[in-house]
Amino acid sequence: MDFNEFYQLALKLKNLPLPGTDSHNKMSPDLRIQWLKQNKVEDVNPKRAGVMALFYPDVDQETRLLLILRKVYKGVHSNQIGFPGGKVEKIDKDLRDTALRETHEEVGVPPKEIEVIKGLSEVYIPPSNFLVKPYIGVYPQPKPFVKEEKEVESLVEVYLKDFMDDSNHIQEILSTSYAKNINVPAFKLNGYTVWGATAMMLSEIKELLRQVL
Repeated sequence: MDFNEFYQLALKLKNLPLPGTDSHNKMSPDLRIQWLKQNKVEDVNPKRAGVMALFYPDVDQETRLLLILRKVYKGVHSNQIGFPGGKVEKIDKDLRDTALRETHEEVGVPPKEIEVIKGLSEVYIPPSNFLVKPYIGVYPQPKPFVKEEKEVESLVEVYLKDFMDDSNHIQEILSTSYAKNINVPAFKLNGYTVWGATAMMLSEIKELLRQVL
């Protein structure tokens, strides 16, 4: 889709109610759903984070969504696909500031050049004890991205049409540092399996976009 057309339609998202938990559960591993049935997030004092789902035009003015592949490190989200973003720092006024600051640090986009369209439903991640607030943003006149070499392995620039294509919704058997051979719903985007919290956030974004595209 032409980015200018997408941008005008995306502005309509501001007035739409959030799909929330129902959209998350469509892409949630059973382990997470069971955990939430037995526990309360407020009881575990989660760490807070903000992330940015950034839409932008490529050189042909086609709309794309930016994801990142994280570096291999000692942690539960090692070498996984995610959004630019990260944990709250004392300098942040709020979670929106966190998402903008981290996007700048990880992919080189200055906060003033991002128009934040909408905050989304928070997603709790039991393995890392993070409560994450996603935002939809647009980067209308992008300059080349500059990835943060210590944290970002590569940029994953997804066409909007591929993201919205239901044939890219899959089921896959995965093993992680905390669970073996689990069946998870996922998106297959640019050859990568996108699952877990990122897939849950994408599910809500996709449901919102379906109402305006």
